[in-house]
Amino acid sequence: MKTAIFFILNEYADWEGAYLASELNQSSDWEVKTASINSEVISIGGFKTIVDYHIPEIPAKIDLLVLIGGNSWSIKNDHLRKLIAKQLHSKRPIAAICGAVDFLAQNGLLTHYKHTGNAQYLWQNYSNYTNRDDFIKKQAVKDLNLVTANGTASLKFTKLILKLIDFLPESEIDKSINLHELGFYKYCDTYGNPYLAN
Repeated sequence: MKTAIFFILNEYADWEGAYLASELNQSSDWEVKTASINSEVISIGGFKTIVDYHIPEIPAKIDLLVLIGGNSWSIKNDHLRKLIAKQLHSKRPIAAICGAVDFLAQNGLLTHYKHTGNAQYLWQNYSNYTNRDDFIKKQAVKDLNLVTANGTASLKFTKLILKLIDFLPESEIDKSINLHELGFYKYCDTYGNPYLAN
């Protein structure tokens, strides 16, 4: 069983991890857990989450670490920085969206990676952000073991992460996410009704 740990802070963006978590949690090969610096966090939408792990309790080996954005990523936290750095340096899968990418930029954790985020100008005063030429103006970017995305890219984010971890064959991942990207009726025109037995 592989474990995906979703790291969330107060005022986390509910929608940014919803598609990914539901895809993973329906698989018998994966389980979804949450972690934070607090024992309880409340999302932007008002959902209260009692997390599974505080930072010191997070297992040493993480199969997938997902950093969900929101309004609280301007924090300084050395434990969190070290956790992310360890995941990056060990070449294990990691993903960050929205404000979580800002945290990576501020802490020099995007070095040597092609990446995207909400807007690069937000990082102009970050002395640890040294690879500006690696910024790509796309909704989501996958490079090596890292996926980054802006806050409007939850579907693209999900798709690239599923491909990063070889969740299914790429064509199956594209088809699964297309149900949400195209909408039900356009999807049915393209692939047929997914809810009818063949």
